Amino acid sequence: MYNALDPGFGEAHRAVRDCTMIDWDDVRYFLAVAREGSVRAAAGRLGVNHATVLRRIAQLEERLGAQMFEKLPSGYRLTAAGEEVLELADQMEASSLQLETRIFGRDQSVRGRLRVTLAPPLATHLLMPDFADFARLHPDIEMEILSSGDLANLTNREADVAIRVVYDRKTLPLNLHGLKGPELFGSVYMSRNLLAAWHTGAADPIRWIVISSHGKPDWADEGDVRTAEVPFRVTDAQAQIVAVRQGLGITTLPCFVADADPLLARVPGTDLHLYGTLWLLTQGETRKTKRVRLFTEFISRRLSAYAPLLAGLS
Repeated sequence: MYNALDPGFGEAHRAVRDCTMIDWDDVRYFLAVAREGSVRAAAGRLGVNHATVLRRIAQLEERLGAQMFEKLPSGYRLTAAGEEVLELADQMEASSLQLETRIFGRDQSVRGRLRVTLAPPLATHLLMPDFADFARLHPDIEMEILSSGDLANLTNREADVAIRVVYDRKTLPLNLHGLKGPELFGSVYMSRNLLAAWHTGAADPIRWIVISSHGKPDWADEGDVRTAEVPFRVTDAQAQIVAVRQGLGITTLPCFVADADPLLARVPGTDLHLYGTLWLLTQGETRKTKRVRLFTEFISRRLSAYAPLLAGLS
């Protein structure tokens, strides 16, 4: 809304509407700071250094003739001019993404970049050999595997394909195209050495290994094993796996991870638990691109072959 007390406000508003006056890359940096609330967080999101973000914001402010942010102890807050620019910058971003998606969808080449997002255990414990096979079949496709706990936004073109575990299909965004895969189950595991010690009565009670501040899942019954009140905490899934291998306690793991590990065994008396269903997700025109179609068809077949392992039956 117009603010007569901000002399740069009107100029900023008119300049943003004339997109030929603005470097779109500067606008991307502005949006990152506005959404993250700090220059450091924006730099991390964009994969650049702190100074680059500051330089880009300064360029945009000079071009528009108005200050976009007010620096506070708690972070960066939009000025009145910045609030108006944010609304129009969001529109610019939406138009840019729509243009990119339509052009990308018409690309029937098998040359170019393909970005795939998925949880780290799926990449490191299951699908990396399949990604390697696909890369060898299509050497002109530049594959980028985004394996992290963060969910990449397909609508914003942060990735082209997402492999996600979905418990309730109704939670899938309506604009995503989904290819349903097999169901994924988990159970409770301990090291084989700890299991042997437990059988002799030398390892009771046993600790629960949990990630971060989370406790034992409601579904995870320790079965025949008596557990201690004090847990053993780790911060990530890889540390969790190493901890259980070391005999530090029992923990919940996906069956495809733990059943394939010769050092681990299921805790006696425990059951399987459904985590959800694996889905291959793409967005809009993106799924029509040849390299995306080739990849989703290839990985879908591989996932189908893994169905018994994912269900804890192998």
